[in-house]
Amino acid sequence: MGKSTGLLLALPGLLLLAGVVGLPLLYALYLSLTDYTFLKPSMAFQGLRRYLDALQDPYFRHALALTGIYVGLTVGLTLAFGLLLAVLLHQRLPFRGFHYFAVSLPMLIAPVGVGLIWKMILHPELGILAYLFGGRDFLGDARYALLTLALVDVWQQASFAALVLLAGLRSLPKEPLEAAHVDGATPWQAFWRVTFPLLLPVLGVLLILQVVAEARTYDLVYVLTRGGPGTATDLVSFYIYRKAFLGLDLSGAAAMGYLLLVATLSLTALYYRGLTRA
Repeated sequence: MGKSTGLLLALPGLLLLAGVVGLPLLYALYLSLTDYTFLKPSMAFQGLRRYLDALQDPYFRHALALTGIYVGLTVGLTLAFGLLLAVLLHQRLPFRGFHYFAVSLPMLIAPVGVGLIWKMILHPELGILAYLFGGRDFLGDARYALLTLALVDVWQQASFAALVLLAGLRSLPKEPLEAAHVDGATPWQAFWRVTFPLLLPVLGVLLILQVVAEARTYDLVYVLTRGGPGTATDLVSFYIYRKAFLGLDLSGAAAMGYLLLVATLSLTALYYRGLTRA
């Protein structure tokens, strides 16, 4: 099969992808260069003014900083717990099927469902955790709200990370590990000096996927806190939503969305470059 035949076969899929993904992106880019609001639907060209407005908006900068902290917390904890679960599942445990099911269960629940479950568990009057901690309102107290939101997210995302890392562990060659045991390495030394370096490419891919996913977190914020208390959990995706549909400023929200897209793509390109060099 020649190259032209391959391109011809791929053409329908490429056209569909361009229509589904490309057209909305182009329309959002066009909106971000205008002054369009729901109250004043003007398409007058404004150049990069809405981008400059977004960068000077203190609430947007606060949301970006909060999102950076949130991404750092959730990605770090997700990879750590995912690796721990993957190593445990890699052992010869009894009832292995049940353990797989239990670990996979959070991943199978929609984020909105996860939010509703944890909203009941964390309810200050009816929730079991509030009862155990003396009626503490974890989502209503600005000191705990962001950390609580991040832990709920980690509870769901760690199962996906564990399954990806488990697949990575099972695909590793056995010879280096057997050689380490013959040389007298302890289990910890064998893991840290042989298994972990071999697993780094899988961790790198997972890191990219998790950073992109966490930077776009919206549904858990919407269900659990609505950005509050105050602006304690006002992550950037939720702030962009509020800008568009509560502030009615569609072009401003489109500009902020593009800034978030550029930041996410830059991080992804950076990690990918480091990964390919490694």
